[in-house]
Amino acid sequence: MFTSRPTLLWLLALPVCVFTAFFLMPLGVVLVASLTTQDGQVSFAQYGRILMDGYHWQVIGVTFRLAILSTLICVVLGYPLAWYLVRIVQWRSWRRACVILLILPLFTSNIVRSFGWMVLLGRTGLVNDALLATGLVERPVRFLGTETGILIGLVYILLPFTVLTIGNALARVEPALEQASRDLGAGPMRTFFSITFPLTMHGVMAGGIIVFSMAISAYVTPALLSGGKVTVLAMLAFQQYSTVFDFNYGGALSITLLAFTMALIGFSSWLARLGAHDMKGN
Repeated sequence: MFTSRPTLLWLLALPVCVFTAFFLMPLGVVLVASLTTQDGQVSFAQYGRILMDGYHWQVIGVTFRLAILSTLICVVLGYPLAWYLVRIVQWRSWRRACVILLILPLFTSNIVRSFGWMVLLGRTGLVNDALLATGLVERPVRFLGTETGILIGLVYILLPFTVLTIGNALARVEPALEQASRDLGAGPMRTFFSITFPLTMHGVMAGGIIVFSMAISAYVTPALLSGGKVTVLAMLAFQQYSTVFDFNYGGALSITLLAFTMALIGFSSWLARLGAHDMKGN
């Protein structure tokens, strides 16, 4: 069945208009604001203010450190969970129940979940009570207002995305390939790293990119769990828009965050393609 060109154009018109109106135009407004002064003069002073100041580089470093660590932890924890759901669980009803439990928190606002972690990670919270009861620590551990507390909240919120993407990739790997590898004398570890993991790399990359993009632009969780003691780039940009009303500086911060994010994602994608090419060559 072939679709005529006018019909195809009409089908594409709505998504193109929505994409232009709700993404390209706001992004263009932010970009123009970042390249102008309050008098409307073209200037790169806002970017110079960001890139020439050590404080901004410190905030950028904290932002990317939290995003990268969140991504790595989510992948490390998400792969075994996905493996359990796809390969270990045989009872279909239990698998559905596990998936429901996995995605159920996504129906709750990040604000509510972050407030929940504020209660759990407090000095008299459940986490500290458990650590004190087991004797692992002698005094309450300070989680709130630290990068560790923010990291815990981000991992909890973003972990389901890696489990779902990696699980989908695992479900597409034919078990016969792994069985053939074992029949040829390969052990479980060699079969995993030679067959299973390379075939699921696209799922790992997809989940990693989703988690990294959401972690690096997160505002609610770092703002609540940091207690104002840790600043990330999204918080700094929000302050300029909502408190200082410096839209030019806020726009420059937003574009800087977008540029660094796209550069790092592009670099990681290039490394992944290079690794996949080397695997095929071997």
